[in-house]
Amino acid sequence: MQRRKISGVFAAMDVDGDGFLQEYDFQALADRWARRRGPGDAQSLTGIMLSWWTTLLAASDIDRDDKVTLDEVLLVVDKLPAMPEAVTATADAMFEAIDENRDGMISAAEYRQLIEVWNGRPTDTDATFPLLDSDGDGMLSRDEFAALWLEFWAGDDAEAPGTLVFGPLAA
Repeated sequence: MQRRKISGVFAAMDVDGDGFLQEYDFQALADRWARRRGPGDAQSLTGIMLSWWTTLLAASDIDRDDKVTLDEVLLVVDKLPAMPEAVTATADAMFEAIDENRDGMISAAEYRQLIEVWNGRPTDTDATFPLLDSDGDGMLSRDEFAALWLEFWAGDDAEAPGTLVFGPLAA
């Protein structure tokens, strides 16, 4: 289950499809997001993405070649269930990046933007967002998002709503 989930995220982030994540992959994601949101958010988004890269590199790059393979990421992901506070800390940074209007909530439109930026293409999220919205108020609170993020990165329940955080899994 974890391989299926992480493979999709990995592939979306690997901009040149070379099978490795490198700093420029994270910079490319930040650039896509900044183009979508405007230059006012570029510095913040770049900071969040490059901070995530630094953390991932330090935890995953076993052979210290400044690039990370899917298998190296999965070795770290296997340890995440025992480190929920580390996972929710990254959720907080991502929440800040997604919450474009800074109202403390992620709307369906902000979620769609996340998925489209991540995938690099238009994506219909109308069926997915309500499955993530546990209280049905049409928004994701910081706590709801953190729980979903933890389910995605540290969970292995295929039926858990968090499995859909980056959109439906490929078959």
